[in-house]
Amino acid sequence: MSAARRAPIWLFDLDNTLHDASQAVFKRLNGSMTDYIAQHLALPHEEADHLRRHYWQRYGATLLGLERHHGIRAAHFLAQTHALPGLEGELHSPRVDRAALARLPGRKFLLTNAPADYAKRVLTALDLVGCFEGIVAIEGMRVFGELRPKPDTRMLRVVLARLKLPAHRCVLVEDTLENLQSARRLGLGTVWMQHYLKHNPHGLPKGAPLHGKPAWVCVRIKRLRALHAWRSPRLG
Repeated sequence: MSAARRAPIWLFDLDNTLHDASQAVFKRLNGSMTDYIAQHLALPHEEADHLRRHYWQRYGATLLGLERHHGIRAAHFLAQTHALPGLEGELHSPRVDRAALARLPGRKFLLTNAPADYAKRVLTALDLVGCFEGIVAIEGMRVFGELRPKPDTRMLRVVLARLKLPAHRCVLVEDTLENLQSARRLGLGTVWMQHYLKHNPHGLPKGAPLHGKPAWVCVRIKRLRALHAWRSPRLG
């Protein structure tokens, strides 16, 4: 088998995996979502912020709760909350890691719970658009009409079938443990990106340590360039 055919098929998360979203970007996103909820559901700011957190913890994405319980239109919510003027100037990603990503053998796809327009802006600003064969954003994560973002295994199974990607050849690179766990259930390789979790451990279950490795994580890394050294026997 050729080296190209042996190479993994990489599925990369975006925020806190390809760039540092743990401070400025997440803070602005959380604020814009809270403002949206306060405005469109006519709630006090504190109550809106509590609802945002509650739906994120319950569903993995605030939008799911708003869509299911309040009839909020996904397209409108995503466009309003992810506008983020000046976003490009707040992005941080080590140049050496971006270069390493560009050189990494294998097909690459972006798999993000963020909207497509936001994802494209981030990739463009980081000069990473050319690295990816395709982008699967939250708009493409509906299953039988219902929004099913990560960590939903049904969505992941549908996405793999749509892209004709064999699960046993795919590797998900993520900062969020729950998303890695669902991917592992389907037979994907899993890489836990920890570099940006120290200041905002949103991808960790409450009280979970950064040291050690859950059973569903194949490898944990702090730099994207470490992927060049990883060779999984299952993918060899």
